[in-house]
Amino acid sequence: MGPDIGDVHEVTAGDCTDCYYIDTGMYDTPEYGAAYILDDERPAVVETGLGTNHELILEALDELGIEREDLEVIAVTHIHLDHAGGAGFLAEACPNADVYVPAAGAGLLIDPERLVAGTKAAVGEQWEYYVEPRPLDEERVVEIEDGDVVDLGDHELHVHATPGHAFHQVVFEDPANDAVFTGDAAGIWVPSTEEIRETSPPSDFHLEQCLEDCETLKSIDPDVLCYTHFGPREVGDDVDRALEEYATVLGEWVDAVETKRAELADDDAVIEHFATSSEMVDVWGEEKATAEAAMNTRGVLGYLDQRD
Repeated sequence: MGPDIGDVHEVTAGDCTDCYYIDTGMYDTPEYGAAYILDDERPAVVETGLGTNHELILEALDELGIEREDLEVIAVTHIHLDHAGGAGFLAEACPNADVYVPAAGAGLLIDPERLVAGTKAAVGEQWEYYVEPRPLDEERVVEIEDGDVVDLGDHELHVHATPGHAFHQVVFEDPANDAVFTGDAAGIWVPSTEEIRETSPPSDFHLEQCLEDCETLKSIDPDVLCYTHFGPREVGDDVDRALEEYATVLGEWVDAVETKRAELADDDAVIEHFATSSEMVDVWGEEKATAEAAMNTRGVLGYLDQRD
């Protein structure tokens, strides 16, 4: 793993305070998966990674001087295991923390059998980078919905539903930091190239709802976008432009898959085409870039089937 994986970085974008992030080394790929820590009266972890490297988050708490018994909030934007796979491990290590989970998906983290099966189908050979999630104790799950507020002290997490990427997705607005923890609602930010990439996994991806989610984020009008993939990005007055850029990327991506499907008339060939022509090989490496493109293509093909 790279030299920055596991290092604790303060979020200095905009006027953010009390906020830190860790590269969890997701899929053995630097700058792909982040978890965030808010050091407040009620300390919080936002996003938990695959579970594979959950120790890095615990070590980050130690480095920040947050006792594991003092962690009170573990919050996930949605239950896809690259966001929620570590929740059970963190809950086990931090006995006084409740796990805040979008209500629509909470049951699948309490009993994750179907979630694991669906993940294996979606990610294919990438499953080798996962660990089986630890089921959550129902008594420690706090179900959250659009409009809820999680009070941390100086900071709050305001819950906004953003179901385009997955029906169980929310984003967390932190008004004190003028920031939003975006989950996958604002796409994948690639800091090394300063570009935004699509994320359209099976089986819930829905283009029109994703575009509505971009409008939701515009209405929040944050100064900073804290991407799970990857890292904080100061957008300032350009937030509308940043979200329009993602809307354009998504629309062009869906059009490209639809056009290639009409040309090849064979979905396996469509998936193979995009998997072998990914532009992200130089950034994420061939294995991750290929797998990501294949998964995103399958998600769009499923969306096109449902739409038509």
